[in-house]
This record gives sequence, structure tokens and C-alpha cells, in this order.
Amino acid sequence: MSMDANSAEEFAVGCLLSIKTILGDEFEGQVITFDRPSNILVLHEGLKSGAGPRRNIRMLKANYIKEFSFLGQAEDSLDLKKCYLDLNTLQSREESAIRQAEIDAERIGVGVTAEAQSIFDALSKTLPVRWDKTVIVVMNEVRVSSPYLSESVTGGTPSANERVRKVLELERKRLQTRGAGQ
Repeated sequence: MSMDANSAEEFAVGCLLSIKTILGDEFEGQVITFDRPSNILVLHEGLKSGAGPRRNIRMLKANYIKEFSFLGQAEDSLDLKKCYLDLNTLQSREESAIRQAEIDAERIGVGVTAEAQSIFDALSKTLPVRWDKTVIVVMNEVRVSSPYLSESVTGGTPSANERVRKVLELERKRLQTRGAGQ
């Protein structure tokens, strides 16, 4: 059955569904609840026997459902008193995701061109880099200023300076080749 406006009627508590998402995931689950205002379906996954005492609860925005089929109604309803959330694990995963988002955000230059960001990304593959406003700082000693050419490289030991220049020149050639090919 394809998703449409009337599909929400199929999301009654206790229904067993087989779901395919627009992202290609396929799974089976029992409906715990459906929140119509947010359009979020909460499912208990793992209908196969032998799943053990742990339960996987999935929250899914209903508009991500490509299609689903009704498998039946569960004989035994979910005993929600036995359902629990491991708050420590959830909090740890949240903190880890926030840390990763902060790390990723620091890697994005503010007020720099797409070309400058590409150069930063290329340098970051082999060397430790960070932004200092619009200046790329490599190995905490070599600085690459706009317009991010070999002549824009200053500081650091001669060998570190030369290494940054070499990576910079190779990335500039790659960017020109990619630009010419479009």
C-alpha cells in the first residue's frame, strides 16, 4: 500500500506492518503510537522470535514511508511497563553527535569562497588544519592567506612550508581541471 493522506488510519496501535522507506530501508514493526500533528510513527522493531529482552524502538516521520503492508494485529499488545529507554546510552549518543557536529562546524570557513573551502578540505586530508578567520593554519605554524596561492604560504619550518605549498599547488591544479571539465 502506498503512502497517502488516508494511510494514517492504518497506523492503529498494535498493528503489525512491513515498511519500505524512501531511503531504501525495509523492516517490520508493531505500531506503538502515531502522532498525527508531527506525523511521527513510533514502532517496536524486530517481530522475529528470539529477539531477546531488548527492544528496538524506531521513530519514523511518516512521509519517509514509501510503502507499507498490513501484516495483522498483534495477539499480545505491547506491555509498555516493560519498555524502557536507556537514558545513559541516549545521552551519550546525543553528546557524541553534538561533539561531532561542533568538530564539523569548525571545519567550515566563514566568509571564504568555495575554492578556499576546497583547499582547506584537501589540506585536511593529510595535515592538521584549522581556520583563523579566513586564514588556513596548517600544523599550527604554516599560514595560508587569501588568495590561497603558493605565494600566500608563510611561517613554519622550510620543510613544512614546502609541503603545504606542494599540496596547495596540486589542489589548485585539480580544481582547474575539474572547472575546465564542467
